[in-house]
Amino acid sequence: MTDIETRTLEAPGATVTYDVRGDLSAATPEVPALLLIGSPMGADGFGTLASHFTDRPVVTYDPRGVSRSVRPDPGSPVRPEDHADDLHRVIDALGVGPVDIMASSGGAINALALVAEHPEQVRTLVAHEPPSGPALPDRDAALAAVQAVSETYRTKGFGAGMARFITLTSWEGPFPDDVAELPAPDPAAFGFPAGDDGSRDDPLLGQNLISCTHYEPAYDALTSASTRVVLAAGDESGQQMAARAARAIAKSLGSEAVAFPSGHGGFLGDEYGMPGDPAGFAAALRTVLDGDGPR
Repeated sequence: MTDIETRTLEAPGATVTYDVRGDLSAATPEVPALLLIGSPMGADGFGTLASHFTDRPVVTYDPRGVSRSVRPDPGSPVRPEDHADDLHRVIDALGVGPVDIMASSGGAINALALVAEHPEQVRTLVAHEPPSGPALPDRDAALAAVQAVSETYRTKGFGAGMARFITLTSWEGPFPDDVAELPAPDPAAFGFPAGDDGSRDDPLLGQNLISCTHYEPAYDALTSASTRVVLAAGDESGQQMAARAARAIAKSLGSEAVAFPSGHGGFLGDEYGMPGDPAGFAAALRTVLDGDGPR
């Protein structure tokens, strides 16, 4: 088992905690350090995937406001640009030159923002299912659906908000214009409490939901970047919002999204939730990092 070294750094408004597996000095331009990131998923979601890359140093981290990366106001919104600046600081602290990144969901949004500002820090970015509403043809309806989730959380609490969020993320195909007016689902149907405990500091619903899903990639900056940017979507994700956004972003960059095994959490082992296909996901990721696939 690879030893894990935990490090911290101070960023404006947060203490960011990250973990290093392997020997950073072993990173080379051909086989650089690999960052595995999500948002709001933290380092604890990537243990299984990291175990498939013992040939290189692997770095995972907790985004600000999640788990060990504390900040004074945990419920206030955080922009993708703020997360990107944290990632910029982590990569700079590693001191091993450009890295490869596999970023999933909100982490993919944040990594796209990072590459737009600091392309020199990233050799290859695999952006797996970034849920960008503005990337979609039905952007207005998609953003209205997200706003409905946020409003439900604000007025009714975590259980009701999560029930609506799951309905949003599992929706197949374009959103209808009246999606925000559809009846709210029953939290109990998803195993969530119907009551409201009054808290509004959830990292997903309170901190990242709006800023993440409303982020529009900087296409000109990404197209001109030295970074190889590869969009990816799960082959079981169908026409769900995040997968559709991955394909739309790839098209805007003049490429096509690469199909990865399983769904939105395809890299997950037994960390939590439904397992994906981490071995298959790792094999697909290795193929892309080795240079087989679109720019």
